[in-house]
Amino acid sequence: MTKKNLKRAVIISLIVGSVLNLINSYDVLWERNFTLKNTLRIILTFIPPFCVSLYSSTQASKKHKVE
Repeated sequence: MTKKNLKRAVIISLIVGSVLNLINSYDVLWERNFTLKNTLRIILTFIPPFCVSLYSSTQASKKHKVE
């Protein structure tokens, strides 16, 4: 895992997480109904894209170094 991989994962998670939040929580965002449950759901939506991006870029970097 490198700094470049982390930076890429953060950027990807911000983009994909924002799109997912617009799809899944548009009513909360539109009505500004930020309860603790809704806010937690919005924040947690950014974690899966971050993990997937970080994992895949780390694996690609490892594979590229081996070959």
